[in-house]
Amino acid sequence: MRWQDERRSTNVEDRRGFPVRGAGVVGGGAILVALVATLLGAPPGLVRAILGGGGDETATETQAPNPADNERVDFVRAVLGSTEDVWTAVLPKSGRTYVPPKLVLFSDAVESACGVAGAAVGPFYCPPDRQVYLDLSFLRQLSTRFGAPGDFAQAYVIGHEVGHHVQNLLGISRRVQSQRAAAVSRAESNRLSVETELQADCLAGVWANHANQTHHVLEPGDVEGALRAATAIGDDALQRQAQGTVVPDSFTHGTSAQRVRWLRTGLERGRVEDCDTFNADSLGAL
Repeated sequence: MRWQDERRSTNVEDRRGFPVRGAGVVGGGAILVALVATLLGAPPGLVRAILGGGGDETATETQAPNPADNERVDFVRAVLGSTEDVWTAVLPKSGRTYVPPKLVLFSDAVESACGVAGAAVGPFYCPPDRQVYLDLSFLRQLSTRFGAPGDFAQAYVIGHEVGHHVQNLLGISRRVQSQRAAAVSRAESNRLSVETELQADCLAGVWANHANQTHHVLEPGDVEGALRAATAIGDDALQRQAQGTVVPDSFTHGTSAQRVRWLRTGLERGRVEDCDTFNADSLGAL
């Protein structure tokens, strides 16, 4: 991915190494479950429940920033800057002005308006404070653990979280929350979650489509790398890896095939209106 010439965002806050209150110590089994839940896109509240409700009220010292991560921080700023430029131009076509989110870098644990999250939760978007939270270690895991190396695979992860911010600005997040609260079954609630996450994948593709049109950021193999990342973090792939079996009724993010399909849709078409993953009887068209 050709990201070196992209504008660097000023909306990045570095909290790596900051002490966090309420980040208790949990067992390795809980961390593994929380990691899988996060990769499936579970809300921070659910992950905190897995981790035991946030631990005690003592301050927890986090690791100091690794100087080797300096280039990754520069990369994150460049990708976020690209998303800002694209969505500032694209979102008004959907009747909204784009207000960029802040991206918070953290290590080990972080406090957000959604609560305290440990490093095991990986990247997430918190609608109440309109901020994206990212531990750089997750970007490394895409290559080492999930077999999806390459800058664009990492950029896709950031683009997905920014996609949730776009959903928030469009009022979709609020409507999903209302629909999930009224859901008569867990299966119905999970279906809405899947549709929300697949739409964020598609919106990540829309960003990449426009970034490539204007700045030619994609290089040969980049799209394949992002599709490998989407495949690796599909519900079925993660469940098979974690427990050896697949339980479709528990899906919250969609299968590998679904994630690939919607990311590819955004990449190829580049239109927000083509990212309508929701059924007509749930939230309606974009």
